[in-house]
Amino acid sequence: MFPLKPVDVPDVDRRSLPVFEAGSIDVPYVIDGMDEAISRNTFWEEHSHPTHELIWNTRGASSLTVGSRTWMITPTVGLWIPAGVRHTARTPAGTWYRTAMFSVQSTAPIADGPVAVDVTDLLRLLLDRLAEPSLEGSSRATTEAMVLDVLAPSPHELLLRIPDSELLAPIVEAVRADVRDAGTLEAWSARLGVSSRTITRQFRAETGLGFSRWVAAFRIQRAIVLLADGDSIDEVAMTVGFRSASSFGTAFRRVTGTSPGQFRVR
Repeated sequence: MFPLKPVDVPDVDRRSLPVFEAGSIDVPYVIDGMDEAISRNTFWEEHSHPTHELIWNTRGASSLTVGSRTWMITPTVGLWIPAGVRHTARTPAGTWYRTAMFSVQSTAPIADGPVAVDVTDLLRLLLDRLAEPSLEGSSRATTEAMVLDVLAPSPHELLLRIPDSELLAPIVEAVRADVRDAGTLEAWSARLGVSSRTITRQFRAETGLGFSRWVAAFRIQRAIVLLADGDSIDEVAMTVGFRSASSFGTAFRRVTGTSPGQFRVR
């Protein structure tokens, strides 16, 4: 079931979980889940589940990575992970996450790969209802059917692809080290001894974005964590390297489909 109270977390910052193939365990439920309040920055080493998984947060923002793709997870945007897909995750201290596990035998996947899901008020209420220990069998079946009916991919994914080519590795390392000062395309061109066009072409090939858009998306992922922690919009804009709250708002809307203020209200 979905426990409703936070639980204590061991004083560790890395966790290991098994790797399961899809459907390798025949679970005795259609939808089941759990939640946990995290007290330390926690890294989840690569693992996979025999069931499909929906993960979202009650509080805070976290990230989940599959290969070169990293999604942000918030209280309003969760992530669907098909059974058997290997992934890692990072959960900052103070995050309260929830998961719902879906039986492979009873549930058709909503997508072939990981995909963002809007955690609407209706979906949240339905999942909360499944946490009620007194819920009878027929009511549970009806609620599960409603969850499966409203569950759908979101048009807005908080997704960032990390390039892994040798050419772009110094840029990725620099941005990770100091997201406020990523450098300019021209400066990186001179440092790496290649044309600006070459760098742009490589970024587009590996991430689907040009250099500037990729840096902005990286900054927005950092910003989402800070906004979820309650930092002011002006503070967040400065912390992640935008010159003004206005430019930050424009970039935030481009990546997330909403403004920083609307994101905080949600």
